Amino acid sequence: MFDISSLTLAYLLAEWVVRLVMILVIPQRRAPEAARSWLLLFLFVPIPALIVYRMIGRARFPAWRRRRFASTGDARSAVAERLAGGAAAPLDAKPLARLARTLGGFPVTGGNRIELTADYEDAVRLMVRDIDAATSRVHLLTYIFADDRTGRAIAEALGRARRRGVEVRVLVDALGSHQWAARTMDLLASLDVDARLVLPVRLASLRRTRGDLRNHRKLCLIDGRAGFVGSQNIVDRDFKPGIVNDELVARVEGPVVMALDTVFACDWYLETEVWLAPLDVAGRPGEANLQAMPSGPDFDVPGYERLLVEMVHGARRRVRIVSPYLIPDESLLVAMKNAVARGVEVDLIVSALADQRLVSLAQHSYYDELLSAGIGIHQYRERLLHAKNVLVDDRVGIVGSSNADVRSFMLNAEISLILHDEAACRSLGRIHDLYIGRSDPLTLQDWRGRSRISRVLENGARMVSPLL
Repeated sequence: MFDISSLTLAYLLAEWVVRLVMILVIPQRRAPEAARSWLLLFLFVPIPALIVYRMIGRARFPAWRRRRFASTGDARSAVAERLAGGAAAPLDAKPLARLARTLGGFPVTGGNRIELTADYEDAVRLMVRDIDAATSRVHLLTYIFADDRTGRAIAEALGRARRRGVEVRVLVDALGSHQWAARTMDLLASLDVDARLVLPVRLASLRRTRGDLRNHRKLCLIDGRAGFVGSQNIVDRDFKPGIVNDELVARVEGPVVMALDTVFACDWYLETEVWLAPLDVAGRPGEANLQAMPSGPDFDVPGYERLLVEMVHGARRRVRIVSPYLIPDESLLVAMKNAVARGVEVDLIVSALADQRLVSLAQHSYYDELLSAGIGIHQYRERLLHAKNVLVDDRVGIVGSSNADVRSFMLNAEISLILHDEAACRSLGRIHDLYIGRSDPLTLQDWRGRSRISRVLENGARMVSPLL
């Protein structure tokens, strides 16, 4: 006979078992803010929380992938040793450069040329031009590759390269490109391009790894000679209705391209078990000192977060952080507050437009705290400023794919180009001045005038922000 009271008792006992076990499990190797969010979830809805935790609870890849990545260590180290030395050797001994090398594996390289491009269409044009000039190989890695006008322009350039006998390899994140993936992969296949979907999401694999651990890097590398790195995907800038994206891309030449190509080689190996030795870079086309720093779950440490916090702690005059999604963890919050307290000007340049509602609410929940601490917030008007970059004291900067949020800190594979170069930093500073000129400063008084319902929604979003 069916006994509902016994079933209810068993369910209640199961809830308490889950709560008690997860009190021990949750704090292990997890940031305090993330641990608090998980523990609150288990406190109120333990059984549903357990199901969610099994899907997204651990920011770790399965054991086979960790072993495969570890097996690339010698090859990565060999490239780093080939790049070490030269004009940039003294810079490589400085604390920030040493930290970035420890976190990502690559040293500062001298003899580079860099051009920053904030014009969306110009970045596409330059990429097509360089692909059309390729003579040996093209490597492209992107989070989004659509089959729209922009995607077809790049795909057709890749196809022309293949017809000249150039080796062309493309990696596309499976989740980031999910709505275009089938058509884009068919298009690339029809052009004889060797294209692979990165980290495909399969229901059977979710019990072993999170489906939202993604490859968020954007790289285009030509002949080991030139490279593009930044925030721009291969998609029309207005692919979301009512939203137009502004981006920032760095075009580089020189030894740093070898480091970027090694990052691609590792990602290709993780998908195919085929290692692509990076090409030697001939000559020293410029004088810029640059450093490539990959980060993500493969490295088992929040590399970009640690680099960013160190940069803010080391600031003496000014910090500018540009990020469309800004959900700082406790370490970054403290670093920015301490910087203001010692007289550093800290400015955050964010978008007034939002393309992800929950993330936007969580981001807004920090504004009162940031403004109260004396941190400036500039809201970019009219367009979504999707660029991700940092400038400290006009002497060191970052251009790359990383947002200042927990997802980029912990869950996404990202790439950062560190500018140890005053001329490059001055160029980035001029772009920041343009951003601020197109932004409205947010005041604490105006912010506190928002509606009560907005505050309630923001507070709710903040509770889950460490899980976003």
